[in-house]
Amino acid sequence: MQKADSTGSSPAVRTCRQSLDLNSTDFLNWCGWLIAPLQAEICRQEGFERLWPRPHAARGAPRRETLERAEAIDFEALPSELATSVAGLFLATPELVRLDLPGLVRDAGYPGTRAIPALSSVLSLLALKLVAKRRLSHVYDLASDPGASLFAGLVALPKATALTTYSYRLSHARQREFLAALGRGMLGAGLAAGAEFDLDFHAIMHYGEGVGLEEHYVPRRSQRTASVLTFFAQDSGTHNLVYANADLLNRDRNQEVLAFSDHWRRVSGHDPSLLVLDSKVTTHSVLGQLDQRGIRFLTLRMRSAALLKHLDGLQKTAWSSVRLDRAGGYRQVQVAEELADLSDYPGQVRQLAVRGLGHEQPTILITNDRSSSTKQLIERYADRMIIEQRLAESIRAFHLDALASAVPLNVDLDVVLSVLAGAVCAGLRQRLRGYATATPDTLQRRFLSTGGHILHRDREIIVRLDRRTYSPILRQADIAVTEVPWWGGRRLRFEFA
Repeated sequence: MQKADSTGSSPAVRTCRQSLDLNSTDFLNWCGWLIAPLQAEICRQEGFERLWPRPHAARGAPRRETLERAEAIDFEALPSELATSVAGLFLATPELVRLDLPGLVRDAGYPGTRAIPALSSVLSLLALKLVAKRRLSHVYDLASDPGASLFAGLVALPKATALTTYSYRLSHARQREFLAALGRGMLGAGLAAGAEFDLDFHAIMHYGEGVGLEEHYVPRRSQRTASVLTFFAQDSGTHNLVYANADLLNRDRNQEVLAFSDHWRRVSGHDPSLLVLDSKVTTHSVLGQLDQRGIRFLTLRMRSAALLKHLDGLQKTAWSSVRLDRAGGYRQVQVAEELADLSDYPGQVRQLAVRGLGHEQPTILITNDRSSSTKQLIERYADRMIIEQRLAESIRAFHLDALASAVPLNVDLDVVLSVLAGAVCAGLRQRLRGYATATPDTLQRRFLSTGGHILHRDREIIVRLDRRTYSPILRQADIAVTEVPWWGGRRLRFEFA
């Protein structure tokens, strides 16, 4: 008998596993798959019947065989009254009509099927984000809810397989078209100012093994690990996200600033007036290209040993005192301003060395903006941190970090829908008195997740929301009767208990 090693494997087993190029876990799974039919046959010959899994109902889940098929809704067959757990989801409908979601889907060329129109597929995916479902597989929590299906214009929501594989039929070009149309809609709705933008990368970590993903630094793990690199742009005037891209490789990341500038030129007809970004977003060469296009930039410069030595050698008179208008500490800072040369950058940039911001070494800002004051530039860069808050809000409310796939192009749709969901919540905030700065998860918890009843009255759908603590806010809200295109022009009206 062959002696097993410390892992319990004999030399013969190890040789077999190594020849199949499998790790221990995958090898055991392979063995189980190979032996299972033989075990079942032996048990059947001995008179033991197969043990079937518990019914879905016994496991606390609906039987998938009894769920209705997803198809376009027939309003003639719609009952006069329906109960739903997500009546508050319809509060997003006026915002989607204002943004012209049917036009966005049409411009992007999203595909549909004979049973499910493209618009309904997008609405189904969006509904899960707006009610904070972490995974597409959690659609079964709403699969039999008539409110969620009516929101999407369907008899029932598509199931997990249909929703998961929808992104497989798309390309990044379609996402670009969708974002371009969405950007124009946000400008028209006052959800974007369209002049200055904050830019940043975000790595979405992958928790599996054996995937062909590049490694990026993930702050929550403080390490480089397999992840999908995503890029976001925030409108500085409204602090709303307006752009996202998950179809990125390391070789492309330095050019993404230019790609966004080209995108915004398509949206608005002009380049951004100012881009504020972290030092690792792009290179000095790309900054030179921005300058040649007349785009102002404001970013950090890395503290090299030579630069720090140069700053230490400056005379005391080179440092001037500046008082910042900001909450908290670090309002009185010392600034040394000069023109500096950068590698691979044509010409000189304006360089600000700032002491007194809570760091041991000075913070170095560089810009091609020669007209703004020193105080304005420092305060403007401090505002860039809001994009990190917006990303944190998207992670918390729309589960941006719940990786949808190990293929970056498939994650692309998820991040684009997060931008759309953020725009919907931003529009809803405008209608709610006292909620101008509310985060999306607050809106989800207090309004979008409210239950209620749906009343079907000829050419009108009446959504009657249950009474809750925050019902008075909705009674005061500016929510007019809305004609919904994907309901055949039927009107949506709200009533509050």
